[in-house]
Amino acid sequence: MSPILTLTLNPAIDQTVVLDSLVPGSVHRARAVRSHAGGKGVNVACCLADWGLPVAAIGVLGSDNAAPFTQLMAEKGIADRFVRIPGETRTNLKLLDRRSGDTTDINLPGLAVPPDTLDAARAVLLDMAGSGSLAVLAGSLPGTLPPETYRDVAARLRGRGARVVLDASGGPLAAALATPADALPYAVKPNRHELEEWAGRALLTLGDVLAAARGLRDRGIAVVAVSLGPEGALFLSEGGAVHARPPATRITSTVGAGDALVAGLVAGLHEGLSLADTARRALAFAAAKLSREGASLPPRPEVEAIAATVRVEALG
Repeated sequence: MSPILTLTLNPAIDQTVVLDSLVPGSVHRARAVRSHAGGKGVNVACCLADWGLPVAAIGVLGSDNAAPFTQLMAEKGIADRFVRIPGETRTNLKLLDRRSGDTTDINLPGLAVPPDTLDAARAVLLDMAGSGSLAVLAGSLPGTLPPETYRDVAARLRGRGARVVLDASGGPLAAALATPADALPYAVKPNRHELEEWAGRALLTLGDVLAAARGLRDRGIAVVAVSLGPEGALFLSEGGAVHARPPATRITSTVGAGDALVAGLVAGLHEGLSLADTARRALAFAAAKLSREGASLPPRPEVEAIAATVRVEALG
C-alpha cells in the first residue's frame, strides 16, 4: 500500500506551558511544561500512523535539534524523509489556561530555507507521489519561501495524478486558491476565519459559511471541509454537503485538534468513505485529540466509539 505523504516546511517543537489561568500582564507560575515535536504535517502524520495507515513525512528540519522528530517518527513507524540542514528547528510556545481550556500560541520564526533545500524536499515528495496518492501540504511557510510555494507544489503533484489536501492560511492559501481549476488542490480545510479572508466578507451565519464553501467547491475543489470549533465542521463534495457536530468532550488541550481533523479527513478519503462517514471520522479524530496532550490519538476502538456519537445533518 502506498504511503500517505505529508509535507511540513516549517515544523516546530511545541512547548506547552500549563497555567492555572492566563492573565495578561501578570506573573504566572507554570504547573507543567511539556515539549512535543510538531508542525501541522507532522501532527497529521502522527494521527494517521496511530490509525494504522502507512505514512511518510517530508519537509525540512534543523539538524541541531532534530532528535525529537527522529525519535517520534521512529516510535510511530512514520517513514522519515525530512531533509536536514544546519541550524535549529523553531520552538513554538503554547500557553494552556486550565481554567478556560483555551490555548494561546506564540509562534517563533522558522529556519531560513534556501531554494536548493526546497528543491530537495520537493524532489522527495514528487518521487514518492503517484496516481491516486494522497499528499497533505500543511502549515505555514518559512519567511524565506514565497507564498506561491504550495500552489506550485500542488500543481506538480496534480501533474502526477496525486490528490492534494491543503491546510494553510493567509498568502499561501490565497495563492493556491487563485490558480486555474486544473491546478487546484483536491481538498482544502480552512477554518471560518480563513474562509472569511478568502471570501472577503464576514461569515456570520452557518448559511454564510456554507455559501462561501460552495464557492470553493464550484471553482473545482472536490472536497471542502470548514472547521467551526465547538460547532463542528461543514463538509462539501460534488454529491452534497453535511454539517457534523461533535459530542461533548472533556478538553485537555486544543493543540493539534485541527490537524487531527485533517488526518481524519485524509483517512476517510484514503478508505473511500462516503461524505457523511468521512465527516464522522474527521470529527472523531478531532474530539479524541482534545482529550490528550501531544499529536497522538487514543486506541482505535475509542475513536470509533466517538465517531458513532457524531451527529451528521445533510444540508440542502
